[in-house]
Amino acid sequence: MDNIDKELLKQVTGTDNFEGAYNIRKDGKGFERKITENVNIVSKQEADGIDIIVKENTKNEFIHIPVIITESGLKDVVYNDFYIGKNAKVYIIAGCGIHNDHHADSEHNGIHRFFLEEGAYVKYVEKHYGEGDGNGKRILNPVTEVYLKEGSTLEMDSVQIKGVDSTDRVTRAVLDGNTNLVISEKIMTHGNQFAKTLFDVELKGENSSTHVTSRSVATENSRQEFISKVQGDNKCFAHVECDAIIKDNACVKSTPEVTANNVDANLTHEAAIGKIAGEQLIKLMTLGLTEKEAEDEIIKGFLK
Repeated sequence: MDNIDKELLKQVTGTDNFEGAYNIRKDGKGFERKITENVNIVSKQEADGIDIIVKENTKNEFIHIPVIITESGLKDVVYNDFYIGKNAKVYIIAGCGIHNDHHADSEHNGIHRFFLEEGAYVKYVEKHYGEGDGNGKRILNPVTEVYLKEGSTLEMDSVQIKGVDSTDRVTRAVLDGNTNLVISEKIMTHGNQFAKTLFDVELKGENSSTHVTSRSVATENSRQEFISKVQGDNKCFAHVECDAIIKDNACVKSTPEVTANNVDANLTHEAAIGKIAGEQLIKLMTLGLTEKEAEDEIIKGFLK
């Protein structure tokens, strides 16, 4: 593993020295793997990908499954399934980093499915990052499917801040009773980049709930689309909020769709899109910052 590989790993996971179970995928192939007493990782036979199997009652273990790509022109597709045992509590750090210095496009499509048994808890962190001086695009299209059984919870943090030219992000979830799905998304685009997000959540069980928060910044000529679909089939609660800052010639489109099939379904959606408030800029500029520095500070705080 060279310095570029190590830097990509640090960008998407915060480290290149993993504790606990891990599986590193590099340029479309498995590179390095470690399992533990409570977490097994098995290569799929019918498709390119892995099964991550967590024993019931496992507590506070970390699992890293990063992907790095340095091969220009590669189109990588991987299927990963997570089977989380009853009453287990684990932290999963995923994400993909692409380094492309050439003219051909590099693309990673990760299809992840989460199956949480009763009482299980998962904190899932996914970061996408791109870099390189070539004209080839860095493309990331993640698909996440979530299936929550009685009393389980999944918290998902998804971050895309730099270097991704095109992304089509899909998250679908089906929730049983007394479950909770919390999603936080942060995206920044610039140049001619494009980002699309679809959240599709079905609240099937009584007292199921979800809270989805999307914060994004679109600058220059970039475009973003945010689509949320929430369906309540029982006594349930859902709140979706989309907050976006736009600059230059950028465009952000937010499309809500809420469907209540039960009188006790409480579903709400909020969207706010606009430029940086003038009073915020003035306040920071009085402290000695230039307008550009003030804008950068506001955006940094907004996406924090």
